Amino acid sequence: MKEKLGLSRDRIAEARELAERICAPVMDFVEAHSSVTVERATLRLAGADDANADGVPVPNLVVDRLRDRLEDGALKWYVNALLRQGGTVESLNRKIAEGLDVSSVPLGDEKAVRARADELVDRGFARIRAARERRDAMRAEWKGRNNDPLLYLIVATGNIHEDVKQAKAAAAQGADVIAVIRTTAQSLLDYVPYGATTEGFGGTYATQENFRIMRAALDGEAERQQRYILLTNYASGLCMPEIAAMGALERLDMMLNDSMYGILFRDINMYRTFVDQKFSRMINAVAGIIINTGEDNYLTTSDAYEKAHTVLASQFLNERFGFAAGLPAGLLGLGHAFELDPTMRNGFLYELAQAQMAREIFPDHPLKYMPPTKFMSGDIFRGLVMDSMFNFVSKATNQGIHLLGMLTEAIHTPFMMDRFIAVDNAKYVMNSIADFHDEVEFRKDGIIVRRARDVLEETIGFMKEIAGVSLFDSIEKGMFADVKRPKDGGKGLDGLVKKGPAYYNPLETRLKNEAGLR
Repeated sequence: MKEKLGLSRDRIAEARELAERICAPVMDFVEAHSSVTVERATLRLAGADDANADGVPVPNLVVDRLRDRLEDGALKWYVNALLRQGGTVESLNRKIAEGLDVSSVPLGDEKAVRARADELVDRGFARIRAARERRDAMRAEWKGRNNDPLLYLIVATGNIHEDVKQAKAAAAQGADVIAVIRTTAQSLLDYVPYGATTEGFGGTYATQENFRIMRAALDGEAERQQRYILLTNYASGLCMPEIAAMGALERLDMMLNDSMYGILFRDINMYRTFVDQKFSRMINAVAGIIINTGEDNYLTTSDAYEKAHTVLASQFLNERFGFAAGLPAGLLGLGHAFELDPTMRNGFLYELAQAQMAREIFPDHPLKYMPPTKFMSGDIFRGLVMDSMFNFVSKATNQGIHLLGMLTEAIHTPFMMDRFIAVDNAKYVMNSIADFHDEVEFRKDGIIVRRARDVLEETIGFMKEIAGVSLFDSIEKGMFADVKRPKDGGKGLDGLVKKGPAYYNPLETRLKNEAGLR
Protein backbone atom coordinates (compact mmCIF):
# COMPACT_ATOMS: atom_id res chain seq x y z
CA MET A 1 0.00 0.00 0.00
CA LYS A 2 1.35 3.40 -0.97
CA GLU A 3 2.17 5.62 2.01
CA LYS A 4 0.92 9.19 1.76
CA LEU A 5 1.55 10.73 5.18
CA GLY A 6 5.32 10.57 5.33
CA LEU A 7 5.25 9.16 8.84
CA SER A 8 8.64 8.41 10.33
CA ARG A 9 9.25 4.65 10.31
CA ASP A 10 11.79 5.17 13.10
CA ARG A 11 9.15 6.84 15.29
CA ILE A 12 6.67 4.05 14.56
CA ALA A 13 9.34 1.50 15.51
CA GLU A 14 9.97 3.45 18.72
CA ALA A 15 6.26 3.26 19.57
CA ARG A 16 6.34 -0.51 19.06
CA GLU A 17 9.41 -0.80 21.29
CA LEU A 18 7.56 1.18 23.97
CA ALA A 19 4.55 -1.14 23.62
CA GLU A 20 6.79 -4.15 24.12
CA ARG A 21 8.36 -2.55 27.19
CA ILE A 22 4.94 -1.67 28.63
CA CYS A 23 3.44 -5.11 28.03
CA ALA A 24 6.39 -7.22 29.21
CA PRO A 25 5.74 -6.99 32.98
CA VAL A 26 2.04 -7.60 32.39
CA MET A 27 2.88 -10.80 30.50
CA ASP A 28 5.24 -11.87 33.29
CA PHE A 29 2.32 -11.59 35.71
CA VAL A 30 0.03 -13.45 33.31
CA GLU A 31 2.44 -16.38 32.94
CA ALA A 32 2.38 -16.93 36.70
CA HIS A 33 -1.41 -16.98 37.02
CA SER A 34 -4.55 -18.76 35.95
CA SER A 35 -8.20 -18.03 36.71
CA VAL A 36 -11.45 -19.86 37.27
CA THR A 37 -12.54 -19.21 33.68
CA VAL A 38 -9.18 -20.31 32.25
CA GLU A 39 -9.65 -23.60 34.09
CA ARG A 40 -13.26 -23.87 32.90
CA ALA A 41 -12.21 -23.17 29.30
CA THR A 42 -9.61 -25.94 29.62
CA LEU A 43 -12.31 -28.34 30.79
CA ARG A 44 -14.64 -27.30 27.96
CA LEU A 45 -12.05 -28.00 25.30
CA ALA A 46 -11.41 -31.38 26.96
CA GLY A 47 -15.11 -32.24 26.66
CA ALA A 48 -16.77 -30.92 29.83
CA ASP A 49 -20.33 -29.90 28.90
CA ASP A 50 -23.95 -30.05 30.10
CA ALA A 51 -25.55 -28.39 33.16
CA ASN A 52 -27.38 -29.45 36.31
CA ALA A 53 -31.10 -29.06 37.00
CA ASP A 54 -30.55 -25.46 38.13
CA GLY A 55 -28.71 -24.56 34.91
CA VAL A 56 -25.24 -24.45 36.47
CA PRO A 57 -22.74 -25.56 33.79
CA VAL A 58 -20.60 -28.63 34.44
CA PRO A 59 -17.32 -26.66 34.12
CA ASN A 60 -18.52 -24.36 36.92
CA LEU A 61 -19.56 -27.33 39.08
CA VAL A 62 -16.07 -28.81 38.73
CA VAL A 63 -14.11 -25.62 39.31
CA ASP A 64 -16.28 -24.45 42.22
CA ARG A 65 -15.50 -27.71 44.04
CA LEU A 66 -11.79 -27.25 43.38
CA ARG A 67 -11.41 -23.62 44.44
CA ASP A 68 -8.85 -24.52 47.14
CA ARG A 69 -6.87 -26.74 44.75
CA LEU A 70 -6.81 -24.74 41.53
CA GLU A 71 -3.15 -23.83 41.92
CA ASP A 72 -2.46 -27.30 40.49
CA GLY A 73 -5.01 -26.96 37.65
CA ALA A 74 -8.50 -28.42 37.29
CA LEU A 75 -8.08 -30.80 34.37
CA LYS A 76 -6.25 -33.57 36.21
CA TRP A 77 -9.14 -33.91 38.68
CA TYR A 78 -11.66 -34.15 35.87
CA VAL A 79 -9.60 -36.73 33.97
CA ASN A 80 -8.87 -38.67 37.16
CA ALA A 81 -12.61 -38.93 37.82
CA LEU A 82 -13.14 -40.09 34.23
CA LEU A 83 -10.63 -42.91 34.69
CA ARG A 84 -11.84 -43.92 38.14
CA GLN A 85 -15.54 -43.80 37.23
CA GLY A 86 -15.15 -45.49 33.86
CA GLY A 87 -17.39 -44.78 30.90
CA THR A 88 -17.38 -41.84 28.50
CA VAL A 89 -16.83 -38.13 28.89
CA GLU A 90 -20.56 -37.66 28.32
CA SER A 91 -21.46 -40.06 31.13
CA LEU A 92 -19.03 -38.31 33.47
CA ASN A 93 -20.59 -34.94 32.61
CA ARG A 94 -24.02 -36.33 33.48
CA LYS A 95 -22.73 -37.69 36.81
CA ILE A 96 -21.19 -34.31 37.66
CA ALA A 97 -24.47 -32.59 36.77
CA GLU A 98 -26.23 -35.01 39.09
CA GLY A 99 -23.90 -34.24 41.99
CA LEU A 100 -20.57 -36.05 41.61
CA ASP A 101 -17.75 -34.08 43.25
CA VAL A 102 -14.56 -34.81 41.30
CA SER A 103 -12.44 -33.40 44.12
CA SER A 104 -13.64 -36.26 46.34
CA VAL A 105 -12.36 -38.94 43.96
CA PRO A 106 -8.92 -40.16 45.15
CA LEU A 107 -6.15 -39.43 42.68
CA GLY A 108 -4.96 -42.46 40.79
CA ASP A 109 -1.95 -43.15 38.61
CA GLU A 110 -0.53 -39.80 37.43
CA LYS A 111 0.92 -41.27 34.24
CA ALA A 112 -2.47 -42.66 33.22
CA VAL A 113 -4.15 -39.34 33.99
CA ARG A 114 -1.70 -37.42 31.83
CA ALA A 115 -2.04 -39.88 28.95
CA ARG A 116 -5.84 -39.63 28.99
CA ALA A 117 -5.69 -35.84 29.33
CA ASP A 118 -3.53 -35.70 26.21
CA GLU A 119 -6.13 -37.74 24.35
CA LEU A 120 -8.91 -35.35 25.37
CA VAL A 121 -6.85 -32.32 24.39
CA ASP A 122 -6.09 -33.96 21.04
CA ARG A 123 -9.81 -34.50 20.46
CA GLY A 124 -10.59 -30.86 21.27
CA PHE A 125 -7.89 -29.62 18.92
CA ALA A 126 -9.14 -31.92 16.18
CA ARG A 127 -12.55 -30.24 16.38
CA ILE A 128 -10.99 -26.79 16.22
CA ARG A 129 -8.78 -27.81 13.29
CA ALA A 130 -11.75 -29.26 11.40
CA ALA A 131 -13.73 -26.04 11.90
CA ARG A 132 -10.82 -23.93 10.68
CA GLU A 133 -10.25 -26.13 7.65
CA ARG A 134 -13.91 -25.92 6.69
CA ARG A 135 -13.84 -22.13 6.92
CA ASP A 136 -10.69 -21.96 4.82
CA ALA A 137 -12.20 -24.24 2.18
CA MET A 138 -15.44 -22.25 1.94
CA ARG A 139 -13.65 -18.93 1.73
CA ALA A 140 -11.30 -20.26 -0.91
CA GLU A 141 -14.21 -21.60 -2.96
CA TRP A 142 -16.00 -18.23 -2.88
CA LYS A 143 -12.92 -16.01 -2.91
CA GLY A 144 -13.52 -12.47 -4.12
CA ARG A 145 -17.28 -12.50 -3.57
CA ASN A 146 -17.34 -10.43 -0.38
CA ASN A 147 -17.37 -6.65 -0.18
CA ASP A 148 -14.15 -4.73 0.44
CA PRO A 149 -14.13 -3.64 3.19
CA LEU A 150 -16.28 -6.34 4.77
CA LEU A 151 -19.71 -4.91 5.67
CA TYR A 152 -20.48 -5.74 9.30
CA LEU A 153 -24.02 -5.65 10.73
CA ILE A 154 -25.38 -6.24 14.24
CA VAL A 155 -28.48 -8.23 15.19
CA ALA A 156 -29.74 -8.23 18.76
CA THR A 157 -33.34 -9.22 19.50
CA GLY A 158 -32.74 -11.26 22.64
CA ASN A 159 -34.23 -14.36 20.97
CA ILE A 160 -31.76 -16.47 19.00
CA HIS A 161 -34.46 -17.68 16.63
CA GLU A 162 -35.52 -14.12 15.84
CA ASP A 163 -31.85 -13.22 15.46
CA VAL A 164 -31.59 -15.89 12.77
CA LYS A 165 -34.36 -14.26 10.76
CA GLN A 166 -32.75 -10.83 10.96
CA ALA A 167 -29.27 -12.23 10.27
CA LYS A 168 -30.41 -14.05 7.14
CA ALA A 169 -32.21 -10.93 5.92
CA ALA A 170 -29.10 -8.81 6.54
CA ALA A 171 -26.90 -11.29 4.68
CA ALA A 172 -29.37 -11.38 1.80
CA GLN A 173 -29.16 -7.58 1.64
CA GLY A 174 -25.39 -7.75 1.27
CA ALA A 175 -23.82 -7.88 4.74
CA ASP A 176 -20.60 -9.93 4.96
CA VAL A 177 -20.33 -10.14 8.76
CA ILE A 178 -23.17 -10.78 11.20
CA ALA A 179 -22.50 -9.82 14.81
CA VAL A 180 -24.84 -11.18 17.47
CA ILE A 181 -24.49 -8.61 20.22
CA ARG A 182 -24.65 -10.01 23.75
CA THR A 183 -27.44 -9.37 26.19
CA THR A 184 -26.83 -6.49 28.58
CA ALA A 185 -24.38 -7.31 31.39
CA GLN A 186 -23.57 -10.87 30.31
CA SER A 187 -19.94 -9.82 30.52
CA LEU A 188 -20.40 -9.65 34.30
CA LEU A 189 -21.62 -13.24 34.63
CA ASP A 190 -18.89 -15.61 35.81
CA TYR A 191 -20.52 -18.51 33.98
CA VAL A 192 -21.85 -19.19 30.48
CA PRO A 193 -25.58 -20.01 30.29
CA TYR A 194 -26.39 -23.41 28.84
CA GLY A 195 -28.47 -24.10 25.73
CA ALA A 196 -30.54 -21.97 23.37
CA THR A 197 -32.04 -18.78 24.81
CA THR A 198 -35.08 -16.74 23.84
CA GLU A 199 -34.94 -13.89 26.35
CA GLY A 200 -32.35 -11.16 26.54
CA PHE A 201 -32.25 -7.39 27.00
CA GLY A 202 -30.37 -5.39 24.40
CA GLY A 203 -28.94 -8.56 22.89
CA THR A 204 -28.89 -12.35 22.97
CA TYR A 205 -26.98 -14.58 25.38
CA ALA A 206 -23.69 -15.94 24.08
CA THR A 207 -24.03 -19.71 24.53
CA GLN A 208 -22.54 -22.59 22.60
CA GLU A 209 -25.96 -23.72 21.38
CA ASN A 210 -26.79 -20.20 20.21
CA PHE A 211 -23.48 -20.14 18.35
CA ARG A 212 -24.33 -23.45 16.69
CA ILE A 213 -27.81 -22.30 15.65
CA MET A 214 -26.56 -19.07 14.09
CA ARG A 215 -23.61 -20.76 12.38
CA ALA A 216 -25.91 -23.30 10.73
CA ALA A 217 -28.30 -20.57 9.58
CA LEU A 218 -25.54 -18.44 8.06
CA ASP A 219 -23.98 -21.45 6.36
CA GLY A 220 -27.32 -22.13 4.72
CA GLU A 221 -27.54 -18.53 3.54
CA ALA A 222 -23.93 -18.66 2.35
CA GLU A 223 -24.67 -21.74 0.24
CA ARG A 224 -27.67 -19.98 -1.26
CA GLN A 225 -25.63 -16.88 -2.13
CA GLN A 226 -22.34 -18.69 -2.88
CA ARG A 227 -20.62 -16.13 -0.61
CA TYR A 228 -19.11 -16.81 2.81
CA ILE A 229 -20.93 -15.05 5.69
CA LEU A 230 -18.78 -14.40 8.74
CA LEU A 231 -20.15 -14.75 12.28
CA THR A 232 -19.07 -12.56 15.20
CA ASN A 233 -19.67 -12.60 18.95
CA TYR A 234 -17.96 -11.36 22.11
CA ALA A 235 -15.00 -13.07 23.83
CA SER A 236 -14.98 -10.49 26.61
CA GLY A 237 -15.99 -10.10 30.22
CA LEU A 238 -15.51 -12.61 33.02
CA CYS A 239 -15.69 -15.62 30.67
CA MET A 240 -13.38 -14.54 27.85
CA PRO A 241 -11.54 -17.88 27.48
CA GLU A 242 -14.71 -19.98 27.69
CA ILE A 243 -16.52 -17.98 25.04
CA ALA A 244 -13.42 -18.11 22.85
CA ALA A 245 -13.41 -21.90 23.29
CA MET A 246 -17.06 -22.16 22.29
CA GLY A 247 -16.42 -19.90 19.31
CA ALA A 248 -13.53 -22.10 18.22
CA LEU A 249 -15.64 -25.24 18.42
CA GLU A 250 -18.62 -23.74 16.57
CA ARG A 251 -16.61 -21.92 13.88
CA LEU A 252 -17.09 -18.27 14.68
CA ASP A 253 -14.97 -16.09 12.43
CA MET A 254 -14.49 -12.96 14.52
CA MET A 255 -14.67 -12.23 18.24
CA LEU A 256 -14.55 -8.93 20.07
CA ASN A 257 -11.53 -9.22 22.34
CA ASP A 258 -9.90 -6.05 23.67
CA SER A 259 -7.07 -5.86 26.19
CA MET A 260 -8.60 -3.14 28.40
CA TYR A 261 -12.29 -2.79 27.48
CA GLY A 262 -13.53 -4.96 30.38
CA ILE A 263 -11.34 -3.08 32.85
CA LEU A 264 -12.36 0.41 31.79
CA PHE A 265 -16.00 -0.02 30.79
CA ARG A 266 -17.19 -3.03 32.82
CA ASP A 267 -15.09 -2.57 35.97
CA ILE A 268 -13.57 -6.04 35.75
CA ASN A 269 -10.36 -6.41 37.70
CA MET A 270 -7.30 -5.60 35.60
CA TYR A 271 -5.20 -8.58 36.73
CA ARG A 272 -8.02 -11.02 36.01
CA THR A 273 -8.65 -9.42 32.62
CA PHE A 274 -5.06 -9.68 31.39
CA VAL A 275 -4.83 -13.33 32.45
CA ASP A 276 -8.10 -14.24 30.76
CA GLN A 277 -7.26 -12.19 27.68
CA LYS A 278 -4.01 -14.07 26.97
CA PHE A 279 -5.65 -17.48 27.17
CA SER A 280 -8.65 -16.44 25.08
CA ARG A 281 -6.42 -14.95 22.41
CA MET A 282 -4.31 -18.09 22.20
CA ILE A 283 -7.51 -20.02 21.49
CA ASN A 284 -8.48 -17.48 18.85
CA ALA A 285 -5.05 -17.76 17.26
CA VAL A 286 -5.25 -21.53 16.94
CA ALA A 287 -8.83 -21.34 15.64
CA GLY A 288 -7.99 -18.68 13.04
CA ILE A 289 -10.52 -16.25 14.54
CA ILE A 290 -10.02 -12.55 13.83
CA ILE A 291 -10.21 -10.51 17.02
CA ASN A 292 -11.79 -7.05 17.05
CA THR A 293 -10.38 -4.61 19.59
CA GLY A 294 -12.40 -1.82 21.18
CA GLU A 295 -10.54 1.47 20.86
CA ASP A 296 -13.75 3.09 19.60
CA ASN A 297 -15.10 2.93 23.15
CA TYR A 298 -12.45 5.35 24.41
CA LEU A 299 -14.09 8.06 22.35
CA THR A 300 -17.45 7.64 24.06
CA THR A 301 -15.98 8.99 27.30
CA SER A 302 -13.13 11.12 25.90
CA ASP A 303 -13.01 13.82 23.25
CA ALA A 304 -12.07 12.25 19.90
CA TYR A 305 -9.84 15.15 18.88
CA GLU A 306 -8.01 15.73 22.16
CA LYS A 307 -7.53 12.04 22.98
CA ALA A 308 -6.83 10.60 19.53
CA HIS A 309 -3.38 9.58 20.75
CA THR A 310 -4.88 7.23 23.36
CA VAL A 311 -6.58 5.33 20.54
CA LEU A 312 -3.30 4.85 18.68
CA ALA A 313 -1.50 3.91 21.90
CA SER A 314 -4.12 1.27 22.63
CA GLN A 315 -3.75 -0.07 19.09
CA PHE A 316 -0.02 -0.51 19.67
CA LEU A 317 -0.68 -2.25 23.01
CA ASN A 318 -3.38 -4.50 21.58
CA GLU A 319 -1.02 -5.45 18.79
CA ARG A 320 1.75 -6.31 21.25
CA PHE A 321 -0.57 -8.34 23.50
CA GLY A 322 -1.92 -10.06 20.40
CA PHE A 323 1.53 -11.03 19.17
CA ALA A 324 2.35 -12.33 22.67
CA ALA A 325 -0.67 -14.65 22.39
CA GLY A 326 0.35 -15.97 18.98
CA LEU A 327 -2.04 -13.89 16.86
CA PRO A 328 -0.53 -12.86 13.52
CA ALA A 329 -1.25 -9.41 12.09
CA GLY A 330 -3.90 -10.88 9.79
CA LEU A 331 -6.02 -11.89 12.81
CA LEU A 332 -5.65 -8.57 14.66
CA GLY A 333 -8.64 -6.40 13.76
CA LEU A 334 -7.54 -3.23 15.57
CA GLY A 335 -10.38 -0.81 16.22
CA HIS A 336 -10.98 2.91 15.80
CA ALA A 337 -13.98 5.12 15.10
CA PHE A 338 -15.45 8.11 13.25
CA GLU A 339 -16.44 10.02 16.41
CA LEU A 340 -15.38 13.66 16.07
CA ASP A 341 -17.92 16.37 16.84
CA PRO A 342 -19.63 16.99 13.46
CA THR A 343 -19.69 20.73 14.12
CA MET A 344 -15.87 20.90 14.25
CA ARG A 345 -14.32 22.82 11.38
CA ASN A 346 -12.36 20.44 9.13
CA GLY A 347 -13.49 17.52 11.27
CA PHE A 348 -13.75 15.35 8.17
CA LEU A 349 -10.08 15.98 7.39
CA TYR A 350 -9.08 14.96 10.91
CA GLU A 351 -11.13 11.76 10.60
CA LEU A 352 -9.43 11.03 7.29
CA ALA A 353 -6.02 11.67 8.86
CA GLN A 354 -6.70 9.28 11.78
CA ALA A 355 -7.97 6.51 9.50
CA GLN A 356 -5.13 6.85 6.99
CA MET A 357 -2.61 6.95 9.83
CA ALA A 358 -3.94 3.69 11.27
CA ARG A 359 -3.88 2.09 7.84
CA GLU A 360 -0.24 3.07 7.20
CA ILE A 361 1.03 2.10 10.67
CA PHE A 362 -0.80 -1.26 10.62
CA PRO A 363 -0.75 -2.21 6.92
CA ASP A 364 -1.25 -5.95 7.44
CA HIS A 365 -4.09 -5.72 9.96
CA PRO A 366 -7.79 -5.98 9.05
CA LEU A 367 -8.65 -2.69 10.77
CA LYS A 368 -12.17 -2.49 12.17
CA TYR A 369 -13.69 0.96 11.61
CA MET A 370 -16.64 1.95 13.79
CA PRO A 371 -19.41 4.39 12.78
CA PRO A 372 -20.49 7.64 14.45
CA THR A 373 -22.56 7.00 17.57
CA LYS A 374 -21.74 9.65 20.17
CA PHE A 375 -23.24 12.54 18.17
CA MET A 376 -26.08 10.66 16.48
CA SER A 377 -29.53 12.01 17.35
CA GLY A 378 -33.17 11.89 16.37
CA ASP A 379 -32.33 13.80 13.21
CA ILE A 380 -32.12 10.79 10.91
CA PHE A 381 -31.34 12.91 7.85
CA ARG A 382 -28.24 14.39 9.45
CA GLY A 383 -27.37 10.94 10.77
CA LEU A 384 -27.52 9.49 7.27
CA VAL A 385 -25.12 12.19 6.05
CA MET A 386 -22.72 11.41 8.90
CA ASP A 387 -22.83 7.72 8.01
CA SER A 388 -22.22 8.55 4.35
CA MET A 389 -19.09 10.55 5.27
CA PHE A 390 -17.97 7.66 7.46
CA ASN A 391 -18.48 5.26 4.54
CA PHE A 392 -16.38 7.58 2.36
CA VAL A 393 -13.45 7.68 4.78
CA SER A 394 -13.52 3.92 5.24
CA LYS A 395 -13.23 3.15 1.54
CA ALA A 396 -10.84 6.03 0.86
CA THR A 397 -8.37 4.67 3.45
CA ASN A 398 -8.74 0.94 2.73
CA GLN A 399 -10.20 -0.19 6.05
CA GLY A 400 -10.77 -3.93 6.44
CA ILE A 401 -13.91 -4.39 8.55
CA HIS A 402 -16.63 -1.75 8.27
CA LEU A 403 -19.31 -1.69 10.97
CA LEU A 404 -22.26 -0.09 9.24
CA GLY A 405 -23.78 3.00 10.79
CA MET A 406 -27.54 3.20 11.38
CA LEU A 407 -29.61 6.30 10.78
CA THR A 408 -31.69 5.33 13.84
CA GLU A 409 -28.66 4.92 16.11
CA ALA A 410 -29.56 5.77 19.73
CA ILE A 411 -33.28 5.89 18.91
CA HIS A 412 -34.33 2.21 18.85
CA THR A 413 -33.09 -1.25 17.93
CA PRO A 414 -32.71 -1.02 14.15
CA PHE A 415 -35.46 -2.39 11.93
CA MET A 416 -34.63 -4.54 8.91
CA MET A 417 -35.27 -1.51 6.70
CA ASP A 418 -32.70 0.49 8.69
CA ARG A 419 -30.14 -2.22 7.94
CA PHE A 420 -31.11 -2.26 4.27
CA ILE A 421 -30.54 1.50 4.03
CA ALA A 422 -27.18 1.11 5.81
CA VAL A 423 -26.00 -1.57 3.37
CA ASP A 424 -27.35 0.31 0.35
CA ASN A 425 -25.68 3.56 1.44
CA ALA A 426 -22.30 1.88 1.97
CA LYS A 427 -22.41 0.06 -1.36
CA TYR A 428 -23.35 3.24 -3.21
CA VAL A 429 -20.62 5.36 -1.64
CA MET A 430 -17.92 2.71 -1.86
CA ASN A 431 -18.67 1.78 -5.45
CA SER A 432 -18.65 5.46 -6.43
CA ILE A 433 -15.13 5.96 -5.02
CA ALA A 434 -13.77 2.44 -5.64
CA ASP A 435 -10.31 3.65 -6.76
CA PHE A 436 -10.24 6.93 -4.85
CA HIS A 437 -7.38 5.81 -2.61
CA ASP A 438 -5.04 5.36 -5.56
CA GLU A 439 -6.03 8.67 -7.16
CA VAL A 440 -5.27 11.16 -4.40
CA GLU A 441 -2.18 12.51 -2.65
CA PHE A 442 -2.02 14.69 0.46
CA ARG A 443 -0.20 18.01 0.70
CA LYS A 444 3.03 17.49 2.59
CA ASP A 445 2.36 20.58 4.69
CA GLY A 446 -1.42 20.19 4.74
CA ILE A 447 -3.92 19.62 7.55
CA ILE A 448 -4.16 15.83 7.08
CA VAL A 449 -0.42 15.15 7.09
CA ARG A 450 0.26 17.50 10.01
CA ARG A 451 -2.54 15.99 12.04
CA ALA A 452 -1.33 12.42 11.56
CA ARG A 453 2.24 13.33 12.49
CA ASP A 454 1.07 15.25 15.56
CA VAL A 455 -1.02 12.31 16.79
CA LEU A 456 1.91 9.93 16.37
CA GLU A 457 4.18 12.26 18.34
CA GLU A 458 1.58 12.66 21.11
CA THR A 459 1.21 8.89 21.20
CA ILE A 460 4.92 8.33 21.73
CA GLY A 461 4.98 10.88 24.54
CA PHE A 462 1.93 9.26 26.12
CA MET A 463 3.46 5.79 25.89
CA LYS A 464 6.65 7.03 27.51
CA GLU A 465 4.52 8.20 30.44
CA ILE A 466 2.91 4.77 30.68
CA ALA A 467 6.28 3.01 30.51
CA GLY A 468 7.44 5.24 33.35
CA VAL A 469 4.66 4.21 35.73
CA SER A 470 3.54 0.77 34.39
CA LEU A 471 0.34 -0.12 32.58
CA PHE A 472 -1.33 -1.17 35.84
CA ASP A 473 -0.64 2.22 37.41
CA SER A 474 -1.65 4.15 34.29
CA ILE A 475 -5.06 2.47 34.33
CA GLU A 476 -5.40 3.27 38.01
CA LYS A 477 -4.57 6.91 37.27
CA GLY A 478 -7.26 7.16 34.57
CA MET A 479 -4.88 7.71 31.65
CA PHE A 480 -7.15 5.78 29.28
CA ALA A 481 -10.69 6.97 28.45
CA ASP A 482 -10.64 9.24 31.53
CA VAL A 483 -11.72 6.20 33.59
CA LYS A 484 -9.89 5.26 36.81
CA ARG A 485 -9.85 1.63 38.03
CA PRO A 486 -8.04 0.50 41.21
CA LYS A 487 -5.65 -2.40 40.88
CA ASP A 488 -7.23 -4.32 43.75
CA GLY A 489 -10.81 -3.45 42.77
CA GLY A 490 -13.25 -4.52 40.12
CA LYS A 491 -15.17 -7.71 39.56
CA GLY A 492 -13.55 -11.12 39.36
CA LEU A 493 -10.38 -10.60 41.40
CA ASP A 494 -11.37 -13.48 43.68
CA GLY A 495 -11.30 -15.76 40.64
CA LEU A 496 -7.61 -15.16 40.02
CA VAL A 497 -5.32 -18.12 40.77
CA LYS A 498 -1.55 -18.12 41.32
CA LYS A 499 -0.07 -21.19 39.69
CA GLY A 500 1.64 -23.59 42.08
CA PRO A 501 4.87 -25.49 41.36
CA ALA A 502 2.79 -28.54 40.35
CA TYR A 503 0.42 -26.64 38.05
CA TYR A 504 -0.67 -28.88 35.19
CA ASN A 505 -2.49 -27.72 32.07
CA PRO A 506 -1.62 -29.63 28.89
CA LEU A 507 -4.11 -27.54 26.94
CA GLU A 508 -2.17 -24.36 27.71
CA THR A 509 1.04 -26.06 26.64
CA ARG A 510 -0.58 -27.22 23.42
CA LEU A 511 -1.99 -23.76 22.69
CA LYS A 512 1.44 -22.21 23.08
CA ASN A 513 3.01 -24.81 20.82
CA GLU A 514 0.31 -24.45 18.16
CA ALA A 515 0.54 -20.65 18.28
CA GLY A 516 4.33 -20.72 17.99
CA LEU A 517 4.99 -19.46 21.52
CA ARG A 518 8.06 -20.83 23.31
